[in-house]
Amino acid sequence: MNEKDFVSYEYATKSVQTNDRTRAADLYEAFGWEISSSVPSLGGSVTLSLRRDRKQRHRQELNRLERQAEELLSAIGRQKRAQTLGASIFSYLFGCIAALVLGGGMCLCLLVENSVPALVGGIFLGLIGIVLCGVNYLVYRRLAEKKTKQLLPLIDENEEKLADLLEKGNDLLRADLI
Repeated sequence: MNEKDFVSYEYATKSVQTNDRTRAADLYEAFGWEISSSVPSLGGSVTLSLRRDRKQRHRQELNRLERQAEELLSAIGRQKRAQTLGASIFSYLFGCIAALVLGGGMCLCLLVENSVPALVGGIFLGLIGIVLCGVNYLVYRRLAEKKTKQLLPLIDENEEKLADLLEKGNDLLRADLI
């Protein structure tokens, strides 16, 4: 009779953002996981089904390194979102104020009848609102660029730490094969 080598696996599922799918695949493969399926989920995420040999040597060390890598990956994601978060909040608020100024100019023109000063004031106020709406994007870009310049060294540092952790995990896996 032909004997088969039986391999028992441990299984896990991880949910990641769609744009982080390849990075997550690299992360888990560096710690011995094999992606068995990838299913799109609601909210722009992907559910990865993973499996790994249960009898892997250095399993505790791989798990520890994997947790550190997951924390670094989430920190990088938070830092990337923080690049535009403050600028977005300011832009939304500034845009609402600009729209209110534009609407106030329209109201002044339309509600006060037979008044030339109200018409001129309404047109002037409306033009100010339009200019504020146009300036809003320029302010957003400037704020986002400023925050990006602040956070880029931190993101690069965390990317380097993540690469080092992945190399350590991969080295542990190679040590098993030798």
